[in-house]
Amino acid sequence: MAKRTTKNQSTSPEATPETQVTVQTSAQPENWSYSRLTDFDIYLFRAGKHTRLYEKLGSHVVEVNGVVGTYFAVWAPAARYVSVIGNFNGWNKGNHPLKVRWDSSGIWEGFVPHIGRGEIYKYAITHESGRELEKGDPFALWWETPPQTASIVWDTWYEWKDDYWMRNRGKFNALNKPMSVYEVHLNSWRRDPSNPERQLSYGEIADALVPYVKEMGFTHIEFMPVMEHPYDPSWGYQITGYFAPTSRFGTPQDFMKLIERLHEENIGVYLDWVPSHFPGDAHGLYEFDGSHVYEHPDVRKGYHPDWKSYIFNYGRNEVRAFLLSNALFWLDRFHADGLRVDAVASMLYLDYSRNHGEWEPNVFGGRENLEVISLFQELNEAVYKEFPDAQTIAEESTAFPGVTRPTYTGGLGFGMKWMMGWMNDTLRYFQRDPYYRRWHQDELTFSAVYAFSENFMLPFSHDEVVYGKKSLVSKMPGDEWQRFANLRLLYTYMFTHPGTKLLFMGSEFGQTSEWKFEGSLDWHLLEHAPHQGMQDCMKALNKLYRSEPALYELSFVQEGFEWIDTLDRENGILIYARKGTRIKEQVIIILNVTPVPQTDYRVGVPLEGTWVEVFNSDDKAFYGSGLLNEKPLESEPKTWHGRAASVQVTIPPLGAVVLKYQNT
Repeated sequence: MAKRTTKNQSTSPEATPETQVTVQTSAQPENWSYSRLTDFDIYLFRAGKHTRLYEKLGSHVVEVNGVVGTYFAVWAPAARYVSVIGNFNGWNKGNHPLKVRWDSSGIWEGFVPHIGRGEIYKYAITHESGRELEKGDPFALWWETPPQTASIVWDTWYEWKDDYWMRNRGKFNALNKPMSVYEVHLNSWRRDPSNPERQLSYGEIADALVPYVKEMGFTHIEFMPVMEHPYDPSWGYQITGYFAPTSRFGTPQDFMKLIERLHEENIGVYLDWVPSHFPGDAHGLYEFDGSHVYEHPDVRKGYHPDWKSYIFNYGRNEVRAFLLSNALFWLDRFHADGLRVDAVASMLYLDYSRNHGEWEPNVFGGRENLEVISLFQELNEAVYKEFPDAQTIAEESTAFPGVTRPTYTGGLGFGMKWMMGWMNDTLRYFQRDPYYRRWHQDELTFSAVYAFSENFMLPFSHDEVVYGKKSLVSKMPGDEWQRFANLRLLYTYMFTHPGTKLLFMGSEFGQTSEWKFEGSLDWHLLEHAPHQGMQDCMKALNKLYRSEPALYELSFVQEGFEWIDTLDRENGILIYARKGTRIKEQVIIILNVTPVPQTDYRVGVPLEGTWVEVFNSDDKAFYGSGLLNEKPLESEPKTWHGRAASVQVTIPPLGAVVLKYQNT
């Protein structure tokens, strides 16, 4: 086998001299006996209850009998031979065989002296049938940059400097706090301006991204999958290295530094997590030891027809332990503040994207995947036990009951769930010509019927701006001014509707083209007034959302929301109130979904006194027409909308007005 290129170990400032030794060694002496695994570890692993497998399996630089080397441990239950191969032994599979444990766990382990941090390696595996494979390490902490496919001996040692955030995270990451999430794809948020083909490093991304997110006022970032993946067009959702941030942008410690810098600005970090499927690449999890180790052997449960990928065997205890450990790994070693769990619906239903005869009912004759239900319950119990200030968020698009309800009541135990119904209804409504909206008001009002059945996050994600769906601003009807006015109105509705918020990058300044994963956002658009105005509007909305407790304190209970009027379809006016824990800290939101302005429009108010305009989407600073309510509005004892008091308001075209009670 041809010698492969190794990483230069001396380039890492964290590497220590003793772990950089790469002396050519002979076969492993038989007297090397070392294991990180206890009998209790094996018991938990086989029971599917181990949540810290990354401390035990994979590669770990250790010292044994005064000799520094690397301990390897890999689960390959159908193998008859396993060895470690790399530059250190000329990729010769006979030099460093591993020993299978005596306890029938299927784990192979061994110690290779005099190799350490930075060494590239794979496992040479021979199946019981004689089939030979070369596989990367499922627990590798770092990988070669694709298209190279070897694992790298590494560690997650890092001197974190985010103590303030970690101690106080509960104050920022709780369900009764504002949560405005900026969804980011690292490869395409921004490229090197002088060379658009060059990807930025984690450090360069941090230099630009951290101050930008702080300036915009978002409370959290959600990174689309950062785990190692071989194929850029998968956007990171086809993972081969579940325990490693991609090497495209730097080392694991470089990614930790990016998270740390966000935390230093009190910005939380959510990571996309993909337990739903994995690709069939030769170096990955598929047929890992020549048998169906990680994927379900039944094609009806083990193959995803939409994504042409493979589905984990959720009923196999060792696989459950792998997934549980992986989820906790990112919260533990990388200080992630939460996980957004991808494609939950595809996991919950046995018949997802399958025709009649292509799926098998559960033991009760239903379509629910009972093994997945119990896995999610165990996952959320483990996360909230070990990291009570973290959040788990389900991308779940069906009416499956109790996704965000406690497991002790039969729920799945997630912290939040994406409100896909709201997203679909809202976009469908706003794409209509304003003249026809009067006959479709229920598409906006219907969400209030079920808004409090779950803890909902309102998402306008990457999925809405690809594959011919157009960007958000391009979905809006009318001329340029109307499209931007509609989008400002849409965002105001979003940020004043019950639930937390998520917005995909570029949407905050009105990106006009669809998202392109292989190139940068169109930052040059900010040279034009409509886009600069949109960006300023988003800054103002984030500021409004974070400063008004009525918009976040009671986001998940009916008491935080009240319709004032939904009946004026002719004028296209919708009015509702948002309430906090203090009765006088409430706001009224008035939406005008037509291009016809309204003056002296009477609105019933829940409290007598003075109301002031705290936000208007038609502000000239936002590229609006400037039709504002600049003076305080004194209520009159005139019954309107079923309230004893009312005020007269100017409502701009395709605009939104937010009034706040002046608590004197």
